[in-house]
Amino acid sequence: MEQHYKLDRVKELADNDMDFVKSLAEAFLEEVPEDADRLKKAVAENDFYNTYQAAHKMKPTIDLFELGVLPDLIVVQDWGKFEKVGEDCSSELKKVLVAVDQATAELKEDFNL
Repeated sequence: MEQHYKLDRVKELADNDMDFVKSLAEAFLEEVPEDADRLKKAVAENDFYNTYQAAHKMKPTIDLFELGVLPDLIVVQDWGKFEKVGEDCSSELKKVLVAVDQATAELKEDFNL
């Protein structure tokens, strides 16, 4: 449990109410993988607007669950926000996507979801 994410801040936010912690985990599973797919597609298509939107939406949850890739996500977000034509954010994107996949699988297992 908690190899690819951390619940410290989640539990603090939930005041150690484990039902609420589970609800937050469910919200992560509903939102973040979908946003990650949107982010991956947007970067591949050089869609700066949707890259920025998806990354910006993901930031609070990635930070709350402490996936350890917030700086990488910010690089991807800024690539979209500032339309950094000619710059490559693919290595940062890959780190984010791997972290999301690992945390998603682990949360599903840990919370029986």
